[in-house]
Amino acid sequence: MPKVQVWEKKVAWFVSVSLAIIVIATALLTLVGSSLFDEYLLLAVIIAIFPSAILDYVDNRWKRSADAHLPDLFRSIVQAQETGTALPQAIEDASKRRYGVLTGELKKMASQMSWGMSFEEALQSFGRRVDTRLTRQAVPLIVDAGYSGGRVEKIFEPLGNFVDSTLMAVRERRAQTRPYVAIIYVAFFVFLFTIIMLFKTFFIQMGELSVFQFALLSPEETKTLFFHMSFMQALFGGLVAGKMGEGTMSAGLKHSAILLAVGYLSLKFLV
Repeated sequence: MPKVQVWEKKVAWFVSVSLAIIVIATALLTLVGSSLFDEYLLLAVIIAIFPSAILDYVDNRWKRSADAHLPDLFRSIVQAQETGTALPQAIEDASKRRYGVLTGELKKMASQMSWGMSFEEALQSFGRRVDTRLTRQAVPLIVDAGYSGGRVEKIFEPLGNFVDSTLMAVRERRAQTRPYVAIIYVAFFVFLFTIIMLFKTFFIQMGELSVFQFALLSPEETKTLFFHMSFMQALFGGLVAGKMGEGTMSAGLKHSAILLAVGYLSLKFLV
């Protein structure tokens, strides 16, 4: 599982948004007033958010895996210290074990120290590369302990306990918010079912009656209105699901992309 760099996210946003703008410009120039205009706008939105949604999902998985292996890493360092192993050697020994996505970063850290870089500088470089919330909290504590002349090895055990408790709290929060994310999906599916049934059983029949021809929207106008409503529901419902489930709006892009695709296919083939 590769780590997604910040520049890769920026490039993905730039390319996807540029392509989306091209699609929108094409639709404005050639399809205004056509039934395909709304479909092109939907395609543009999906093009804009889908690559970033994929990269954000991969990056979040990488960071969760890195955080999950931090307690094991700290425990192995503590055990090495208890046997009298020096801290740089303990890091080098840890780099030879399996700590998931952290293994490669530990090898880089061990190589930096072998080239003469101090432990504190190598650790700061490690923290910048990993760049998760827990490493941003743990690395400064270890560095400050080293600069203040304290026994750095003594801080790893309480840090491991802190990371364990934090990860447990995160898992509990996700377990508690998962039903709310499911509610977003269920509400959207109920919304789709309702508008499809309304369209098929009410609006089409009413549009066929001459007494309602001037009082009601035509079936095609009603279909367009429902399409716009489902578009807004899918886009913002997905963002809300990401905020509730994972704490960030960007994490909701994948939910928005899924709901947009489901909504489009449902209205395309069932209405």
